Amino acid sequence: MTIGQVAKAAGVNVETVRYYQRRGLIGEPAKPPGGHRRYTDMVVRQIGFIRGAQQLGFSLEEVKGLIKVTDGAHAREVRALAEGKFATLATRIAQLNTMRRKLKRLIDACAKDPQLEVFGFISKLYEPE
Repeated sequence: MTIGQVAKAAGVNVETVRYYQRRGLIGEPAKPPGGHRRYTDMVVRQIGFIRGAQQLGFSLEEVKGLIKVTDGAHAREVRALAEGKFATLATRIAQLNTMRRKLKRLIDACAKDPQLEVFGFISKLYEPE
């Protein structure tokens, strides 16, 4: 496959494929004299893996680490990485829920009082509880 075909099959653009190559996430096949680089189906799978890991919240640097331990012999390491990401996500969810509650209070207060002094109200939202 050409780089364009790989990009289309993986649902990304060509620049994404090149970016992943520059970051060392996928390899770049040798260019034959006077020809085009040819990629295998495995590159499409690798890009799918990268995108899936990103959707789980892993940074590209973390994905690079995951790629190194995908041989099935490092489940303990993968578990530790996933547990760390899970804990980070739990913290972030708690923060988002707090933000959501405070925004709801602001929305309700604005609905009740069109003359609400917003500066003071928001300041009070962030006073220690």
